[in-house]
This record gives sequence, structure tokens and C-alpha cells, in this order.
Amino acid sequence: MKHSLLICAALLLVACEEQRPIRSSALTPQSRGHALAQASCAACHAIELNSTSSPNPQAPPFPAIVNQEGLTAETLSSWLTDAHNYPDEMDFKLDTRKVDDLVAYMLTLSDPDYRPQG
Repeated sequence: MKHSLLICAALLLVACEEQRPIRSSALTPQSRGHALAQASCAACHAIELNSTSSPNPQAPPFPAIVNQEGLTAETLSSWLTDAHNYPDEMDFKLDTRKVDDLVAYMLTLSDPDYRPQG
């Protein structure tokens, strides 16, 4: 009986313990950007470093984008914010934080040895 009571008490303590959800603010910009890329970009773009072709042949792979000569965080951010021609059917908007997160992730794909497929 004592043994059962101790088990019940222990289970009650575990059940009542404060559960702390993972907050997106605890994630790094790179990990938030990767999650955004997986959810919003991967249907058209190849988003991983070792990706050579995109699901949509007209959408360049992320590695091909970030390994262009002269590309910087600022130029990529500006392009994603102002100049990227999202198709109307996507109804796709990026706020400043999402742009910053996506840029942070995309820049992790920079590779001085990158060679475009051709």
C-alpha cells in the first residue's frame, strides 16, 4: 500500500510540474530561418547545402543564390524584402524578422568551394 501511495505521489508531482514550451525566441535566427524555408520555400527551391536541383526548375537552389559573387546579407535581405517577384498565387509576404531569419539561414549555405551545376 505504501509503495502504491509513493508511486501515485510521484506521478502527481510530475503531472503538476510546470511544463515549459519551447519558445520561438529561444531558437536561433538560423533555425527559425531553416524552419521557414522548409515550410514556405522548399516546395519550389532546394534549400539544403547539398541540394543541386529545385522541385521547380525555374526556382534556383538556395546554395546557388547565396554563393553568387558579391552577395551580402544586405543585398539578400533587400532582394527578399523589395525585389523578389513572388507569384500572385502564393500570396506570400515576409515581415522584417522573417527576412532576417531567412537570410541568417541562407548564409549558412555559403561555401567557398561551391560550384554551380551546369
